[in-house]
Amino acid sequence: MNAVSRLVAVALVLMMSAASAQEYFGDARPDAPELAARGPAKVGVRTLVAEHRDQLDVLRVTEQAPNPRTTRKLTLEVWYPAALANGQIEHTVYTDVLGSGPNDPKRPNTPFQFNGRAVRDAAPAAAAPNVRYPLVIVSHGYPGSRLQMSYLTENLASKGYVVVAIDHPESTRADKAGFASTLLNRRLDDLFVLDTVAAWAKPGSGNFLAGLVDVDRSALVGYSMGGYGALNTVGAGVSAAAVAFVPGGKLAVNQQGNAEYAQQRDGRIKAVVAFAPWGGAHKIWDADGLAGVRTPVLFISGDQDDVAGYKDGVQRLFEGAVNADRYLLTYVGGRHNSAPNPPSPAMWSNADDFQSYSEPVWDSRRINNINQHFVTAFLGIQLKQQPLQAYLELPPLAADGTIKPDPGLWKGFPKRAALGLEWRHLSAR
Repeated sequence: MNAVSRLVAVALVLMMSAASAQEYFGDARPDAPELAARGPAKVGVRTLVAEHRDQLDVLRVTEQAPNPRTTRKLTLEVWYPAALANGQIEHTVYTDVLGSGPNDPKRPNTPFQFNGRAVRDAAPAAAAPNVRYPLVIVSHGYPGSRLQMSYLTENLASKGYVVVAIDHPESTRADKAGFASTLLNRRLDDLFVLDTVAAWAKPGSGNFLAGLVDVDRSALVGYSMGGYGALNTVGAGVSAAAVAFVPGGKLAVNQQGNAEYAQQRDGRIKAVVAFAPWGGAHKIWDADGLAGVRTPVLFISGDQDDVAGYKDGVQRLFEGAVNADRYLLTYVGGRHNSAPNPPSPAMWSNADDFQSYSEPVWDSRRINNINQHFVTAFLGIQLKQQPLQAYLELPPLAADGTIKPDPGLWKGFPKRAALGLEWRHLSAR
């Protein structure tokens, strides 16, 4: 081995060590903004399954069988404030899979594990008298998994939320199938999970969440196709052109102007966080569809997003949702991975697996901390009426290309730590 090869080998070992050194995703870096810190509650986690029966099996639609039915089996990961027994510590191990879907020899589905700061199957902690925890439903990308934003789900549970993340069938890395299923089912899955948790939350239901969750104070958090689904759920009906993207015109059930769709706007959903939402650059929504959103939205994106698009994608959605109070946080130089956990060490052996979680310019751990900060402020205002508005009333940072002393104008950020971010706010018209 020559000197150059030895240096490369040493560098790779050091990089792998650095990736392994921080064992728990979501821990605050020294420069993390204020609201990234975990809250006072201990966190429990459980895996539950909900079956949505008699649903259209859109991937089997044919002229001979235009309406095949199936049961959609949704695996849910539930994080919640917990009451720990003596000696219990917040630690669990999550098992997820690598790859881009089944039967891909270049990226085979391979299990991998990573640590979490939660206690598996811990007893839930009761909220204050006459108070229940708001609900946050989390929807992953295509493909993705219910575990890919654990840095955020654990963080929110520590702040007094019940967080339910969905494995959307035919849309995870383990079972990825035709895209038509994802286009059709995201809204339907989100609403089904909301109704399911509402049933579990009823006193006497027999579920561990009985009496603990206030589903009338709910939020949707979606990444990429999860962001598409969240917007579709709160009123962004798809365009007539988009209906053709699904066999047999079956996407019409989610179309703007469809009377049945209009009746299904759910007032229990009080806020949306849309990370890099897909569809803005793909003729999914026209102006009338975007105008259907009336729920406050926090958009988060990179300005170099080459999957969802930025100016013709996420920024277009932000500007077009004219009837919603909305914010846009932009990672300058960021691409599409503004939402997930950092790459696990298991991903370092395959460039495609690594790039499905990493950002080429940004440190993913820094992105995670910034997301925790802004999502905490936004959901605290919308779901808990917490006095956190000052964290969202941010003047623009200087962008004239000159280097100036940081005036520390962004509340909650250490000096010199808001570099690379842009912030916009537009009120509902």
